[in-house]
Amino acid sequence: MKKLVLIIGFLYMGISSCNHEVDFTPRKVNYDRDVCHICKMGMADPKYDVQAINKIGEIRWYDDLGCLIEDMRDGDWKQWSADKVVIWIGDADSGKWIDAQKAWYRFGDRTPMGYGYGALKENKGDSLYDFKTVIKLINEGKTKRADFVKEKKMSVSGGDGEKNSKMKCASGKCGGK
Repeated sequence: MKKLVLIIGFLYMGISSCNHEVDFTPRKVNYDRDVCHICKMGMADPKYDVQAINKIGEIRWYDDLGCLIEDMRDGDWKQWSADKVVIWIGDADSGKWIDAQKAWYRFGDRTPMGYGYGALKENKGDSLYDFKTVIKLINEGKTKRADFVKEKKMSVSGGDGEKNSKMKCASGKCGGK
């Protein structure tokens, strides 16, 4: 009798786990723990954060839309996303989660990894792009990454004249003194 109860219990657990409904609603970012799947940088800005949830409830975080597009192009995205995936992105104006595939994108934003595309819930102008177009543009290299990388290199190497002059002034070596 005990064996029969155990068998029925295991069968019930197996059947009920097959009917598991995945919660595709956006999750709250844990800024102390969640990192971008591609660049491994910590999530930093709710206006540009991206999360993807697959059919078994796994979540991938991206700190910039460009990192998601890189994963879609070069990573194991097709295998990971399988039949269904829901992608959420922060609205560049409000920071609230919006459906990335229904969002409109403007170019020129200062994003965490320099790709330059900010998502908007509504189409507010004639120079906005849909999700498929942004994928194409990023894959063609139409981003602000070159400027972003150049700026980062300048700030690390100290090549920024204005920054260096501020540092010299702070040390008392400016204005001919």
